[in-house]
Amino acid sequence: MTTSPSPAAVERLADGLLLTRLEGGVAELRIDRPEARNALSVAIFAGLTAFWKRVDDDATINAVILTSSDCGTFCAGMDLKEAARLKQETGRDIMAFIEDPFQRTMRSVKKPLIAAMTGSFTAGGMMLSLMCDLRIGLAGTQGGIAEVKVGRGSPWAVPLLWMMPQPVLMEMTLTGDFMPIERLHRIGFVNDVAATPDEVRARALALAQRIAENAPLSVRAGKESLMHAAAVGAEQGLDDAVEIYRKVYTSEDAQEGMRAFAEKRKPRWQGR
Repeated sequence: MTTSPSPAAVERLADGLLLTRLEGGVAELRIDRPEARNALSVAIFAGLTAFWKRVDDDATINAVILTSSDCGTFCAGMDLKEAARLKQETGRDIMAFIEDPFQRTMRSVKKPLIAAMTGSFTAGGMMLSLMCDLRIGLAGTQGGIAEVKVGRGSPWAVPLLWMMPQPVLMEMTLTGDFMPIERLHRIGFVNDVAATPDEVRARALALAQRIAENAPLSVRAGKESLMHAAAVGAEQGLDDAVEIYRKVYTSEDAQEGMRAFAEKRKPRWQGR
């Protein structure tokens, strides 16, 4: 299978992890290990976690795209070859070398995350996709939760109960079988499906740009309120959303949005 050349990096976050775009309020992270089916090494886990911790403090970023280099696989999950080597050399499981193996840090990011899945994905690849807020997939590919086939675990999959029907998730978790991206699209897990990897990234970028043009406080409150409601339930979530949005209604941007509408111009958001 042919692979695309490694893209130019705005910043190398780790060996095999690049920041390939940072403009117009949009950042693009790219897993760049096509020779290993974009598997997640210890170094990539560390680079991802460090980036998630910094992104909310970066005023130049309003949305993030997570993608990978083209090889037919968006992400094959944890690098099992590295795991076997570390166990042999140190006697310790690979999890001991990873600060955030289930990428829980992603769930605390306030800014929208978009997965541009340019190939099939399983295990940690599925984990990364579900931790994003929006997902674009590649036609003809598949997604899965393969941990039962290699004796590992998938506690990270629990949030999928709020993203797809329970019987479908149960089947994927217990069989380890892959599901076509077209079915994942039909059941609502994937927002859109595109014909080529470049088109996947283009659609993800178009989404990110539309988000980046909107009032940042409103965008972040929207994400926070929906994520919070999924955790606490509809009634409590509704009550708490009023408080979450309070800072939006009292912001300067709330006044600027109305002024811009009245003056028939684009708003100039300050994020305050």
